[in-house]
Amino acid sequence: MNWETVTFVRVYLTEADRTLEPLLKRLHDQEKVRGVSVFRAMSGFGGSGVVHTATLVDLSLDLPVTVEFFDLPEKVDAILEHVSDLVDAGHIVRWQAEMNS
Repeated sequence: MNWETVTFVRVYLTEADRTLEPLLKRLHDQEKVRGVSVFRAMSGFGGSGVVHTATLVDLSLDLPVTVEFFDLPEKVDAILEHVSDLVDAGHIVRWQAEMNS
């Protein structure tokens, strides 16, 4: 099996940010990354310490959302320069990974 080095990126948002749709549009339409997944959390908190949670009584519309994508390291570097205006500082994590090819 052959392996290729890719950069994996995780972006932390909340539903209330209104950032998800423009970010996905950019990753799909303009950047054409290899793969994107979006996960909606049941609960979470960030630097503010405010806990966002979903209960059966109160279905919050401000839950944590995680966007994950990967591509070649050079491409991800360029993408991150372009999306930095969409995402607040401290909300993007990246690391190198190996993808079977």
